[in-house]
Amino acid sequence: MAMKYLETMMTESVLRAQQQYYGHAAQITDAPERDLLGEGEAEFLAARDSFYLSTVSETGWPYVQHRGGPKGFLRLLNPSTLVFADYQGNRQLLSTGNLSTDDRVSLFLMDYANRARLKILGHARVEDAHSHPDLAVQLANPSMKARVERIVFIDVTSSTSVEYPLDVVLYRHDTFDIIEHRFQKEDLVEISSWWQSRIYESVEKLPSRWIERLLEALPRDTRSSSKDSGNPPVT
Repeated sequence: MAMKYLETMMTESVLRAQQQYYGHAAQITDAPERDLLGEGEAEFLAARDSFYLSTVSETGWPYVQHRGGPKGFLRLLNPSTLVFADYQGNRQLLSTGNLSTDDRVSLFLMDYANRARLKILGHARVEDAHSHPDLAVQLANPSMKARVERIVFIDVTSSTSVEYPLDVVLYRHDTFDIIEHRFQKEDLVEISSWWQSRIYESVEKLPSRWIERLLEALPRDTRSSSKDSGNPPVT
């Protein structure tokens, strides 16, 4: 759920800014103690081959690092713990150094193709790979020549959600009053089908000259596949 995430991120200064610019401030209530990662998040993580990791330096400056690897290299050990291998690299150790003085982290994972994302807040610790030899072997990427030097454990405190049921947070018009809707998978299938029908109906009403110009711009193989797709004909 996103409510714990919102409660964490909407600090007093954020609420004051909302009040200053819009005359209202959000009110977050009934947030859970912790957001656990479920099956939906596990599937999302398993399909990701990169993520962005943000830490905070001793001087207070944020540092964002891109981490990449094979799909699923960021592992879910349990509903509240993530782990990944840290290899011998350029020896700057910026994230490792930052985490030695401030363990707070923010992760941003993107599914660019489907325009989906997962945001995670947590506390991280870095441990020597020699302390966890079996886990280091499990996390190691066989295609990497560099050896696993460290293992990063992340204790998840809050996150957005990609799992059903989906909790959608809305603001009431011209206010910061939060309305939360919960959607099951079948609810979204019904909504998606309704919108798809409306789109088909609208396309059928478009002037034929517009459609002809659109079809001319499409590659020939795309035109033929669209005719065989079973979609309503465009006239």
